[in-house]
Amino acid sequence: MDAVSGHVLVVDDDRTVTDVVRRYLERAGYVVRIASDGGTGLADALADPPALLVLDLMLPVLDGLEVFRRLRAEHPVPVVMLTARGDEADRIAGLELGADDYLTKPFSPRELVLRVTAVLRRGAPPPARGLLRDGDLVVDLAAREARRGGRPLALTVREFDLLAFLMQHPREAFDRTALLSQVWAWSFGDASTVTVHVRRLREKVEADPSRPRRVVTVFGIGYRYEPEEDPA
Repeated sequence: MDAVSGHVLVVDDDRTVTDVVRRYLERAGYVVRIASDGGTGLADALADPPALLVLDLMLPVLDGLEVFRRLRAEHPVPVVMLTARGDEADRIAGLELGADDYLTKPFSPRELVLRVTAVLRRGAPPPARGLLRDGDLVVDLAAREARRGGRPLALTVREFDLLAFLMQHPREAFDRTALLSQVWAWSFGDASTVTVHVRRLREKVEADPSRPRRVVTVFGIGYRYEPEEDPA
């Protein structure tokens, strides 16, 4: 299924949660499939990739992170994580793997619908549809493709959006709340999401991620894009 079809796969072993989530997502116009364990969910997602996966981290058979790893190795399906754990390490691990969003249980089903819609919408379309160039880095906005040194970069949806936004605003500093609003289209959310995505993006666009020269930290504020070549 493609994103236009609006098929959402929900993988959670709590029947109460899946019943409520299904009802709210279907009211919002989505077609919903349910799996109650990680093994079944992974098999379902691989056989017929959904537009988006709502994935609990605590699952029987295969835990959510393992489902995520195996699925992302085959398909770039957007993922919204669910977790009942309060441990920040679980959220960070999921974000490190490329999760697009997360909610901690208990959560509002209305908020989940908003998060799913925001991820599928993938933010507002970029104001330009041409090429962004900076040295060996080229971003094709229309094709949603980035290359460095002529080689394609395996960017997630949010990593691409973040890179494109920063490159379109060279040398302009943004705090993490502003980036959540501009790139994720969130008016709420954990700013650590931005931190994790910046770290992952640096691993792909920087020659030395430990000493970034493009996506740089502005201490006390946030981040900015520093072109290697003068955009003027």
